[in-house]
Amino acid sequence: MTASDRIKPLVAIVGRPNVGKSTLINRLVGARKAIVDDQPGVTRDRAYFDVDWTGRDFTVIDTGGFTDARPDEPFAERINEQAAIAQAEADVIVLLLDGRSGMTPIDQAIANDLRRLKKPVIAAVNKIDAPQQAGDIAEFYALGLGDPIAVSALHGFGGVGDLLDAICAALPDASPDTEGEASDTTIRMAIVGRPNVGKSSLLNALSGQERAIVSEVSGTTRDAVEASFTRTRADGAQTRFVAVDTAGIRKKSKVPYGIEMFSVDRAIRAIREADVTALILDAETGVTDQDKRLVETSNKAGRPLVIVVNKWDCVSNKKPNSHETYRKELLSYLPHGDFALMIFVSAKTGQRIERILDAVETAYANARRRIRTHLVNQVIAEAVSLHPPPVIKNRGLNILYATQGEVDPPTFILFANDAKLMKDDYRRYLEKKLRESFDFTGSPVRLAVRTRESRR
Repeated sequence: MTASDRIKPLVAIVGRPNVGKSTLINRLVGARKAIVDDQPGVTRDRAYFDVDWTGRDFTVIDTGGFTDARPDEPFAERINEQAAIAQAEADVIVLLLDGRSGMTPIDQAIANDLRRLKKPVIAAVNKIDAPQQAGDIAEFYALGLGDPIAVSALHGFGGVGDLLDAICAALPDASPDTEGEASDTTIRMAIVGRPNVGKSSLLNALSGQERAIVSEVSGTTRDAVEASFTRTRADGAQTRFVAVDTAGIRKKSKVPYGIEMFSVDRAIRAIREADVTALILDAETGVTDQDKRLVETSNKAGRPLVIVVNKWDCVSNKKPNSHETYRKELLSYLPHGDFALMIFVSAKTGQRIERILDAVETAYANARRRIRTHLVNQVIAEAVSLHPPPVIKNRGLNILYATQGEVDPPTFILFANDAKLMKDDYRRYLEKKLRESFDFTGSPVRLAVRTRESRR
C-alpha cells in the first residue's frame, strides 16, 4: 500500500508469536475483527483495521509474530517478510511484549531492528491484568525504547487508553493535501472461492504488491486480507479498489471448530460487506457444490457477481470458441449465476488480470443503475402482452403499475390485483425481459409484488 493509496496514517503492531497482537487489535478497533486463538502463528498476512481515538483516525496493521524460521513452521520466513513490510510502511510501530513470560532474546532482536528504522516506536507490555503485576514491566526498560506502557488487551483496563494517547501523539501531522485526496469511486470487492484456486495470487497481481502469502498448502490464508490500490482511467477519473482476500471455503461438515471455522465466517461476512463478489474458480477442476453455495450467499446478500476462471493457461487444446463453450458449461452448473460477468485469467502469467477490474467496475455500475418509471411500465406492459400470466382458478394476474424501488441491487416493485397469483416461473420471465431491455449484467435483479387494495 503506497501513500497515494491511503489517507490515514499507519500503525504496525509487531512482536513475537502469541503475545496478544490480534487481541490488542480487537481492543483498539472495538470489535472482534482479527482472529484470536491460543495457537501461535494464527495470523500470517498483514491485516488492516481502522481506529478512531479522540477524533484522530488511523489504521492499525495486524502482523504475524516474528520468530526464527524453523523446518516445522513452513510459513515462518514468509510471515517475517509480511511483518517487515508492515514495519517499513508504518508511520508508528508498537512493539507488543508479554509481561507474563518476560523479556526474551527475540524481543531484544526485534527492538534492535526497530531502532534502526528511525521511526517512532512504542513498547507496550501486554497481559498485565492486575495492578499488582505492574512491576513486571521493569525489565523491559532494558530494550531502550522509552517508558513501556502496561496494557491488558484481554480485559481492556490498564493502559490501553494511555497507549492510544501515545500513538496519537506520535502520528505525523495531518497534511491538508493528503486528507483531501480522494478517488471518484471506491469499490470494495470480496475475493472468495475454494481453497487453493489462486485467490491470494490474484490479490497480489491486482494490487501489484506481496499482500498475501501464496503457497500450495491448502488453508494458507486464514484472516481476511485487504489491499487498497487506485486505478486512473483515460478520462482522468479514478477508482479506488479495496480487494479483500478471504480464506478458502470448504463444506461446513468438513470444517472443524476453531481457526478455520472463524476464517469461513470472516469470508461470508466479507461477501456481505463488499460492493462486488469475485468468485474464483479453478479452470481445471470446474464448479463444485461449494461454489454453488457461494453464488447463493452472494445473491442473498444482493451483491453483484464476477466469476473469475483462474489457471486458464493450464487448459490444453483451447480453440477460438473455447471461452464461450466453457462459459456455457460452467453456467449449466451455476444457474443462479447466469447474470454474472465471466473472465478467464491466469494469475501466474498475468493474462487478462486487468480485465477483472473492468468487470468489477461494470458490475458495480450496473447494480446502481436506475430506470425511469415510464420505461419500466412500458417494458412490463410489452412483456405481459407478449406472454400473459397464467389463469389460476379463474383468476388472472393483473399488473397495474411498476416502478423501481431501490438500487444495489436493482429492485422493482410490481403492484398487482393479487400478489399470490405471481408464480416463480412468470417472475423469472419478467426479470429476463427487464434484463433484455436494460443492462444489468453482473448484478442480481429483484422483483417484489404487492397487492394493490381495491378502491371504492
